[in-house]
Amino acid sequence: MEYVQEPVTTLHDFGDARPNAPTDSATVVVPMTEREHTGLATERVFSALEAVSPERVVVSLRASEEHVGSVVQWLSGFDLPLSVLWCDGPRLSERLSEAGLDGPRGKGRDVWLALGLASDSEYVVVHDADTKSYDERHVAKLLFPLAHGAAFSKGYYARVENDRLYGRLFRLFYRPMIEALAADRDDSILRYLGSFRYALAGEFATTGWLARRLRIQRGWGLEVGTLGEAFRLVGAAGSAQVDLGIHEHDHRSVSGPSGLSDMSEQVGEALLRAVEDNGCEPVYDTLDARYREAAERLADAYALDAGFNDLEYDHEAELTQIDAYADTVGRPGADTRLPAWKDADISPGSVTAAALDDLADETGMEPDELTLRPT
Repeated sequence: MEYVQEPVTTLHDFGDARPNAPTDSATVVVPMTEREHTGLATERVFSALEAVSPERVVVSLRASEEHVGSVVQWLSGFDLPLSVLWCDGPRLSERLSEAGLDGPRGKGRDVWLALGLASDSEYVVVHDADTKSYDERHVAKLLFPLAHGAAFSKGYYARVENDRLYGRLFRLFYRPMIEALAADRDDSILRYLGSFRYALAGEFATTGWLARRLRIQRGWGLEVGTLGEAFRLVGAAGSAQVDLGIHEHDHRSVSGPSGLSDMSEQVGEALLRAVEDNGCEPVYDTLDARYREAAERLADAYALDAGFNDLEYDHEAELTQIDAYADTVGRPGADTRLPAWKDADISPGSVTAAALDDLADETGMEPDELTLRPT
């Protein structure tokens, strides 16, 4: 047990923390894909949310025309004030295209669409759908600092499963990148980004005011990009992180589509753009070498930590991952972020209406049977 504070206020769970928080004033956003609706982890998440009694749950659903109906039917079995925002419908795509916003699709885009609908609530909580260890206390934990003056909170947790250390993209890419950048620059944005104990966690919460002002990465850079935006808008004084215990969820391979190597490129771009946005200019010429040095040092440290706890640890495999990640280190490419909703040339109401019509067509349900409503 430890109680160390960071530059960002850190709330620890010393045993069985059950803070009181205004869950009835919060919309919970759950990005979800069609393959997840048959999983036990996703069922656990929505079953636990029934006990939370949030103001609303918005599912930003990525699904094919063939499967969207069955997913909506499955979701309707939960006793929740639940809205489904289908992110792949033709009317929605056309509406975004008209506004110049129908670019690459990904998790960040799905969350951005839901934030438009959710940000009329006082608070917004975002979390993944594939957490095997999901606990109904997570929503209250994330909301607690917001009810006490913060505007942004981030979850953190240990990634230890099956006697092994996971969280590889954070351990072997994000953390050594921060160390490499900080070796050349002492800057408040780097101290902020480095203070988060699991910066790639999908669990965070904001006030509705802040949700309307966040520029959102379209893909896997969502979590890091959100940290950069939180720093830009409310700083360390308006931020907190909360202990969500030990998390278990799906693991990814290093290579292949949507593998960790592909993810590292998007995460790296989001990280470097967040640093640049907040006034710190990285020294790119030697960044890959500094990254390798920091990552190899940390791999040695993780090997020792694993041995201390009698955990399995494949040192060579971790060094091979570092090689793969190092190949993605470089200047960020074109900025494809989605705009803050308060600045967008599109309204949440028009997005909701388009998604409602798309969903009605594919499910065969009447519009008044759907919980999704234009706002």
